[in-house]
Amino acid sequence: MEPQTNEQLLREIYRLTKENNEMAHRARRSAFFWGFVKFIIYAALLIAPIWFYMTYLNGAVEEMLKTMQQFEAVNPQAQGQFQGIQNALNQLQQLEARFGAASSTPTH
Repeated sequence: MEPQTNEQLLREIYRLTKENNEMAHRARRSAFFWGFVKFIIYAALLIAPIWFYMTYLNGAVEEMLKTMQQFEAVNPQAQGQFQGIQNALNQLQQLEARFGAASSTPTH
């Protein structure tokens, strides 16, 4: 094996340095590209549910909330009516107890 001259060594070093530089540029370009792709994917994963809700579910949720508010408005009336029925049943039980006690006592 013959010894290499300085000029041959310099050319080999230059070639390796140039090749290394090109590989580094490709690696940076690839990292930027895939970083951008990841950003787009994560943005889509974050924005897609919001878009889906606003497009399809918002109207249904609004209607459900409106219906719930109507139920809440009717609830006090229903409680008042239920209380009235309970009072009537209590009065009926009191009358039954009074008349039942009077009729169950033997009369001589």
